[in-house]
Amino acid sequence: MRPTLRILVLTAAALAASAQDPFEIQIYEYKTVPKGKWNLETHLNYVGRGTKTFEGATAPTHNQFHKTYELTHGLTDHFELAGYLVTARRPGGSALDFAAWRVRPRMRFPKSWKLPVDISISTEVAFPRRTYDENSATLEIRPILEKSFGRFQVDLNPVVGRALRGPGTADGWDFEPGLRLGYAVTDRFKPSLEYYGGTGPLFDPLPAREQVHLFFPGADIQVRENVVWNLGIGLAATSAGNHLVYKMRIGIMFGGSAN
Repeated sequence: MRPTLRILVLTAAALAASAQDPFEIQIYEYKTVPKGKWNLETHLNYVGRGTKTFEGATAPTHNQFHKTYELTHGLTDHFELAGYLVTARRPGGSALDFAAWRVRPRMRFPKSWKLPVDISISTEVAFPRRTYDENSATLEIRPILEKSFGRFQVDLNPVVGRALRGPGTADGWDFEPGLRLGYAVTDRFKPSLEYYGGTGPLFDPLPAREQVHLFFPGADIQVRENVVWNLGIGLAATSAGNHLVYKMRIGIMFGGSAN
């Protein structure tokens, strides 16, 4: 086994051990939006089997529908800035609720540096409503590590996050690992397996039965040159968190050309 592949596999095993964002269910890849271009992604997620009781003021997730708009602009060849409008509909509701707004800068390391793996780093600040998160301001730091092996592509997202304002500020940093293994059958069809986890406090993991581990078989379909359709079904490996989640994402690239 190649040394770089061995490192990625061992890191993935270490990561897979409270869950990731139920509104934007996505493993980030290395590339940023090209300079001068815009990318509009619409995330549509439905929790088929989720939590069924309130946790403080936070509503149960069972049968919640989530719709998130993410607009990203490539400011330079290696830096992008994104804004989010997050909405949700709970059982019994007739309209979408405003759930949060977010801002996310991201930079990538140039390929000219010739690193063993491609690396980019995303930082996101979110301001959720209390109905959907007990904390009114949160911070997420997401390193992205990517490596391709022929038609295979591996992406690791060892995410750490914490509350900036709210009752969770004393809890410190949480660890929410993510992993994607994709295979390019053709340039237009790329099936994948994604993993999303939540192990609790970074330096004091929860007991195994309280950790969240979701696996999403799915695919990316290049509908047109500038349109990508992603879909997947999430199945839980533990009894914690959401147990069945359907996700879909449509990304449309538009605007000026890259330099």
